[in-house]
Amino acid sequence: MRPLAALLAVLVALAPVAALAQQRPAAPASKPAAPEPDGPPYEPQLLQLAEIMGSLAYLRTLCGGKEAQDWRDRMAALVEAEGRTPQRRDRLTAAFNRGFKAYALTHRACTDASQEAASRLADQGGQLSRTLAGRYGG
Repeated sequence: MRPLAALLAVLVALAPVAALAQQRPAAPASKPAAPEPDGPPYEPQLLQLAEIMGSLAYLRTLCGGKEAQDWRDRMAALVEAEGRTPQRRDRLTAAFNRGFKAYALTHRACTDASQEAASRLADQGGQLSRTLAGRYGG
């Protein structure tokens, strides 16, 4: 679980990047897929985090954020650290893509709402990362 702890530490440290945007409520991310029977106990939270990262990848790219590519890089690191089986990699990738597509459907231009959604998602992802690291990452 050491790779998870290192990855979560990076995510927590970089979460304030989106704090530059104003804060207003954003649409909640959809429910993550259920874990497979032999998956780790933190699988649902990890899938939720992947979905948030996909949403941020879209929104920060849309708004020309300097860290836009970072979200894809972080997702690649997450898949590398946690994608132990092809099915698990597929679930993580699908969650990222689901988050990306969800915001692509409703945000066609960078608006205040787009920036606010990115800020809220970054806060949510940071909190989720801290929770995962505290509970499972040591």
